[in-house]
Amino acid sequence: MAIKLHLVFQDRVGIVADLSRRIADRMFNIVAMEVDRVDDLAHVYVEAEDRRSEGTPSDLPQALSDIPGLLTSRAIDTLPQEEQARRLRVVLDNIADGVVAVDAAGLVTTINASACQILNLDQDSVTGTDVRELGLGDTAILDSLAGLESPDVKRTLVTPSGRFQYFATCRPIRDAEGHIIGAVEIVRDMQEIRMLARSLSEPAQISFSDIVGQNQNINNLIGYAQLIAATDSIVCIRGASGTGKELFARAMHTASGRSGPFVPINCAALPEQLLESELFGYVGGAFTGGLRDGKPGLFEVAGEGTVFLDEIGDMPQPSQAKILRVMQDHCVRRIGGSREIPIRARIITATNGNLEKMVEEGTFRQDLYYRINVLPIHIPPLQERLDDIGLLAEHFLFTLASRMGRPVKSITPEGLAKLRTHSWPGNVRELKNVVDRAAILCPAESIDERFLILAHELGDRIPGQTRQTQAIEPGKPLREQLDRLEKDILENVLTRAKSVRQAARTLSLSHTAILNKIKKHGLRVSRTVRVD
Repeated sequence: MAIKLHLVFQDRVGIVADLSRRIADRMFNIVAMEVDRVDDLAHVYVEAEDRRSEGTPSDLPQALSDIPGLLTSRAIDTLPQEEQARRLRVVLDNIADGVVAVDAAGLVTTINASACQILNLDQDSVTGTDVRELGLGDTAILDSLAGLESPDVKRTLVTPSGRFQYFATCRPIRDAEGHIIGAVEIVRDMQEIRMLARSLSEPAQISFSDIVGQNQNINNLIGYAQLIAATDSIVCIRGASGTGKELFARAMHTASGRSGPFVPINCAALPEQLLESELFGYVGGAFTGGLRDGKPGLFEVAGEGTVFLDEIGDMPQPSQAKILRVMQDHCVRRIGGSREIPIRARIITATNGNLEKMVEEGTFRQDLYYRINVLPIHIPPLQERLDDIGLLAEHFLFTLASRMGRPVKSITPEGLAKLRTHSWPGNVRELKNVVDRAAILCPAESIDERFLILAHELGDRIPGQTRQTQAIEPGKPLREQLDRLEKDILENVLTRAKSVRQAARTLSLSHTAILNKIKKHGLRVSRTVRVD
């Protein structure tokens, strides 16, 4: 039997000799000994094996008690070197990269669990084995014993379990005098590298926790969206521009657990033929300028993922008929082809238009409306969730600071008050625009109302910017843009006027007319502006 002791001596010459002699006199064999000098004390850790036929190891401390200078003595479970080796083993076995080390003779001294998994080796039997006998077909680690360094090199290992590919880097291990005493090889699984590369190339997944809000309506909406996320039914997300329709769609895709990607397409941004070639794909030779071998459509690319049809209300009517068929038959036919291709992707649609009115006017198919309106989601405009403005602004400031590597700024109470009085026609997207601009322009850590420049203030506050150019939005109907411009003008005049009547005189309108326009655009009149 063996015993391990921690002995503390007053430091002097001959401690180890006296201790070794006394242990030997008691018929104990020293298995290991460590000495650590701290100030004027010598800490001696010793493991001794009892070779006697009678007695127990526990009587050894009493036999050592009269060694000159001994201050304390106690039994321990592990020596410091054993504890250090155990900690090192835990660290090595939790590293994703494989580590193999050999001594100067090429015998394996260290190998971690990842290396054994990648190289298909048994960890318990490898240590002490000549690396040449492992059948790795790799001499790079032996070359390192001669002083050579090998950077990342792709290698292939053939074993009875299969064919494995990995990257390996080899370097010599040198002592304090520069002599080579061994070598180490770092191995990386090619499959892990490919998975990492794919994860880095794909956009970060959005979850419902990324949707910022404390408003009761938005929280109820999140709960409803979470409930229907795992279904296969078509979802139609309704809401004004900038409310976060795609954010909800991405969160639903993540919550669904689908294995395929999230594939978005803006149905209003592409002409009819290009939209259909993107959605359905085409066969080789279908039209001039196409790829020789054809191209798969987004429904094929999505696989078992999600296809997000944004602005479906603006989809050309011929394309509406074809997308309806896809939803009904769950298959697509490439342009110029005849083969029906089954699809497994879930479809989420979105629009900022009034689909019911479009159906009445004949610009949107009624059968398609009923097909996509199975599970509608209505996202409220920011004007209906003003209690979220502070939280959203704080989130945007934190995100911008993280991206730019700068301290996080805050907004003063006066600044928040200004944000809460704005009508936010551009919704959350407009708020982000205002907050990001303020964070960049404001030199202080606290952003006051002067730097929170709203849309109708840009012409006065930003050099070279005019309201006319700010108001123009290509692709938007003229009436919608004129309404937006009228609203901006009203907001601008009302912030400068002392009363609504003064604002009416400035715009050559009657008092009744301006009140109707204020009501029409849902504007909030500041408390400092008289309504009479």
